[in-house]
Amino acid sequence: MVTHSKFDSAMSSSLLDSNMRLPHRYKTFTSKTQYQMVLTTLQKLQESGFYWGPITGKEANAMLASETTGTFLIRDSSDNRHLFTLSVKTASGTKNLRIQCDTASFYLQTDPKNIQSVPHFDCILKLVHYYMPQSKGNTRTGNIYYIYSGGEKIPLELLKPLPCNLSTLQHMCRKTVNGHLDISTKRDQLPHHLKEFLQEYDSPI
Repeated sequence: MVTHSKFDSAMSSSLLDSNMRLPHRYKTFTSKTQYQMVLTTLQKLQESGFYWGPITGKEANAMLASETTGTFLIRDSSDNRHLFTLSVKTASGTKNLRIQCDTASFYLQTDPKNIQSVPHFDCILKLVHYYMPQSKGNTRTGNIYYIYSGGEKIPLELLKPLPCNLSTLQHMCRKTVNGHLDISTKRDQLPHHLKEFLQEYDSPI
């Protein structure tokens, strides 16, 4: 299980009482901010419908084997130094990418030899959405990201998540609203309870 370090007592009990389960990994957080970021991200991942929790890489490979290229899922990392892994079906089979986590963000280091800065995000859902080709507001137009694995250079394609459960109609509607920027910019005009519902899960995927 994750080591909460000295920030346990600082966290609100409501976060930990709502079936919040951190990945079963030993990890000491560097700050309360980092701990809060991981907890918030985990809550959204659990609502996403494509977070498979503590499955192994072998199990992820089996689940994605019959899927089309570009199908992906998020799971707990099998490496104790990391919390989450992105498993994606590619033309060369399933590839597993560790999601890096620093003091205030998540990021993918697809090329270990790359010294250039990579995009950082405060939520894994934002990271995933950035690498999806239909992402609106994506500034990487024309750019292709690659996975470097076993001497291969494979295009990173995130086309559709592999669901682990059925989403409610409410949640599907919320994702649709989040995917329309013209609607999302008018959230202040919405009733308070509806605005809160959208803010609890602000991703279109």
